[in-house]
Amino acid sequence: MHLAMTGEGLGFLVAMLVVAGLVAGFLSGLLGIGGGGVLVPVLYEAFGVAGVAEDIRMHLTLGTTLAVIAPTVLRSLAAHKARGAVDMTVVKRMGPWIFVGVALGIVIAKGASSEALRWVWVIFGTLLALKMAIGRDDWRIADTLPKPPRLEIAAFGIGVISTLMGIGGATFTVPLLTLHGKPLLQSVATATGIGPIIAIPGILGYVLTGWGAPGLPAYSLGYVSCGALLIMPLSIFAAPFGVRVAHGISKRKLEIAFAIFIATVVARFLWTLL
Repeated sequence: MHLAMTGEGLGFLVAMLVVAGLVAGFLSGLLGIGGGGVLVPVLYEAFGVAGVAEDIRMHLTLGTTLAVIAPTVLRSLAAHKARGAVDMTVVKRMGPWIFVGVALGIVIAKGASSEALRWVWVIFGTLLALKMAIGRDDWRIADTLPKPPRLEIAAFGIGVISTLMGIGGATFTVPLLTLHGKPLLQSVATATGIGPIIAIPGILGYVLTGWGAPGLPAYSLGYVSCGALLIMPLSIFAAPFGVRVAHGISKRKLEIAFAIFIATVVARFLWTLL
């Protein structure tokens, strides 16, 4: 990517991306969220520093974020499966509808403005922050998963919104499962099986819809910046540490900290909109 900035500015940008990669990988393993909640705001600011035009900046952020988190969620999935915690029956039931939702999300993103995509983040980011702040994993709607077609409709919605936010889907999958009687740890582990179903087709969609778009940074494939993908190994490296912690301690304090972070991100996006 072309960066017209001083050495000090470039050093700050690189440091920001390094920290984001490590934190995103850790949170992917710990909370099953895929790390997109961390990477989207960081990459949005990083691309701003790099001089990316506002009208494609959010699209580039979302496509690149999905590309970064894809191998991370795959490694988190492998780590959770090794511990026998993933309910593949749920993944197989939700997967096809998640995929259809991702396809629609890409179509919507192609025609959406940068402002519209930031509004999606403001609305659903607020819900995410509230969920993390409340932190009530013991709430229940039912003791079993919804019967068809309710779970399938929910999966479809998760696919659409996750694609428009650049996140791995577990943000909404985990509360959906815990509200219907699934243990928290199993919900987190199972949600890592949803992440690749969103990230992989999502990446292809953002590459194709952004192909040839004017103003893209150097070394971009559509709306995926290959330069920013340098943080991917850091994210992969940190994911198993999050899994290890998830199987050993309470996550309440981390949830509060993450809620504050997301609230700050929402406020930042709202500032750019208003």
